[in-house]
Amino acid sequence: MRRRSLPCPDPADERPAVRKPERRSLRRVFALGLPTVWGAVAISYKFGCPLAQQEGLGARVVTSAVFFAVGTGLIFHVRRALLRELTQVRKVAGAAQSVLLRPLPPRLDGLGVAAAQLSADRGAAIGGDLYEAIATEHGVRVVMGDVRGHGLPAIGTAAALLGSFREAAHDEPELGGVLRRLERTFARHLRERSRAEHPSTGREPDTPPAEEFATVLLLEIRRDGELRALNCGHPWPYLLSAHGVDPLAHAEPLPPLGPFPLPPDLDPERCGHLLPGESLVLYTDGAEDARDAHGRFFSLSSALREATADHPVTPKTILRRVFTALLRHTGCDPTDDIAVLVLRNDRNRHKCNEPLGARGTARPAPTNPQPTTKR
Repeated sequence: MRRRSLPCPDPADERPAVRKPERRSLRRVFALGLPTVWGAVAISYKFGCPLAQQEGLGARVVTSAVFFAVGTGLIFHVRRALLRELTQVRKVAGAAQSVLLRPLPPRLDGLGVAAAQLSADRGAAIGGDLYEAIATEHGVRVVMGDVRGHGLPAIGTAAALLGSFREAAHDEPELGGVLRRLERTFARHLRERSRAEHPSTGREPDTPPAEEFATVLLLEIRRDGELRALNCGHPWPYLLSAHGVDPLAHAEPLPPLGPFPLPPDLDPERCGHLLPGESLVLYTDGAEDARDAHGRFFSLSSALREATADHPVTPKTILRRVFTALLRHTGCDPTDDIAVLVLRNDRNRHKCNEPLGARGTARPAPTNPQPTTKR
């Protein structure tokens, strides 16, 4: 066997790695040494300069100017160090947020996609709301959820649910299996969090905190546009069609994850078909619970009608118009996390000429077809 020679590393390539600790040390020395030097100069002037010992007006003015210059320099130095640290922290937080709530592609298996979130915490790009859309062999599977509360604990719970969904969406052939995986992940995460918050017990708690819960909506859009959903305490999406803006379904949802176990049988709700050109708007309850200065609730359905007044409109346009109306209604100060996800069927109209029965459900043509009005 012929032995391949490995390329020798270039010493120049190792220089940055060697110098990084040196640069950090120099930066720390500079950060601590400069204020020390300024302080030493001020003390030396006060006790060593003859002018500082005089009581005249001119001497006092000069002394005040010296201390003012030293103080101003210290303030600017500390401000610069804090801004540098804040910039670094924001870069790390932005990278972590993009991994947790990663941007969705504009197109997904023939569907137009647009999603965004507003966090109730200032300076945060994510909160307790979660969403994800994944193209699988079973169809496009979507999750929209809302974890109780907001802040760092809610972000941790949302991360656990998203990680579980991203795996289960590909592994589980049935939508009910995906929901059971989410339930187990949610319960395990709450037990681990409770153990971390109370380490003195030395053992894992038997049951998670009863006050913690999460609403979850699972949606499956198949290649033929068939819609199946499992809803655990979450608002039903809005369907945008030629007939207007209507809820996708009116069935009673299951209880949220956490307080009660899931029923033994999880049969997805069949919600008809998403026809070409129609859109779905998934959202969290923060959108409809948003209030203005007079306590009036935001009407999401009215905002969607105004957003789709002119046709056609892209999901990104719908999203932008809805969030513009939301911020105008709340005065740019939402009190709860808000997430909105828009999906539009941009697939070919290969079955639109079939007669329609119930909402979006194709049925065989009658023997003596009568004139019908299509949707």
